[in-house]
Amino acid sequence: MAGILFIISAPSGSGKSTLVSELRQLVEGLEFSVSYTTRLPRGSETDGREYHFIARERFEQMMADDAFLEWAEVFGNYYGTAKSALHLAAEHHRDLLLDIDVQGAMQVIGRMPEAVSIFIMPPSPAVLEKRLRNRSVAEHMTDEAVIERRLQQARGELAYLHSYRYAIVNDVLEPAVAEMRAIVLTARHGDASLQALAAQCETGHGSVRLRRALESFAAVGQAKSL
Repeated sequence: MAGILFIISAPSGSGKSTLVSELRQLVEGLEFSVSYTTRLPRGSETDGREYHFIARERFEQMMADDAFLEWAEVFGNYYGTAKSALHLAAEHHRDLLLDIDVQGAMQVIGRMPEAVSIFIMPPSPAVLEKRLRNRSVAEHMTDEAVIERRLQQARGELAYLHSYRYAIVNDVLEPAVAEMRAIVLTARHGDASLQALAAQCETGHGSVRLRRALESFAAVGQAKSL
């Protein structure tokens, strides 16, 4: 494959879609891979834009045909990235953005360790819960059980954070977008003016913002176990 593969993962409600949208407006040459899913569209989602919405039988046939680079089952629905996305990006001489969950990311990182992996996380459980509630209201799907399940899932996904090369705390949009842009352009060109900002986001760096965010989730987890 020509170009760079960028893997982006985040707990539901972390603001990943907004970050990716902002990034694509600032950085040219990024092909976005639209995943396949068997779940139904939500709100204003459109087939072919947010996801390719397909029947479970078709998804399972694609699995049998080895058509997926990665796939996972999440909350009873399948999600997957078609291998054709890699070929399409190469044909267009563009880098590829994969917006995938932790399960899928671990599969791709295992197959393509040269990929640039980025984990997006909210600054605290309280902020994540607020975002999930706001989104549920907007989609007219308020359900306490779903919100709690997604909060629990987020805590589980944080266990994989250090399997990613970079982590961005999405507390304020503009700085988070600037960090993602720095990571992409550093991976592309080794841009000296952006290397320091990108390096601060490396999971091995342990920035103050990242430590505080992780500590806030750990504190909630400990409180719930008492």
